[in-house]
Amino acid sequence: MTTRNTLSPEATALERIAAAAREVQAASAVLEQRFGSTPRAQPSTLELARFTAAMQELLNAREEFDRVVADSAPH
Repeated sequence: MTTRNTLSPEATALERIAAAAREVQAASAVLEQRFGSTPRAQPSTLELARFTAAMQELLNAREEFDRVVADSAPH
């Protein structure tokens, strides 16, 4: 059995947030590098799509974490 299978739902959701945040950071760094080297440079459609998808995944991961935490709270 792997460690991932033994994690609580909250820990798994938090790992998803961390992974999504790293992807946002990586996509953002690519965009910053593009604009830093040439201020008038236009990012490619792929670079913008990657950043948008990363931001959406981060949003989805945070919403899932909130749901998991709310579901596990004592009522």
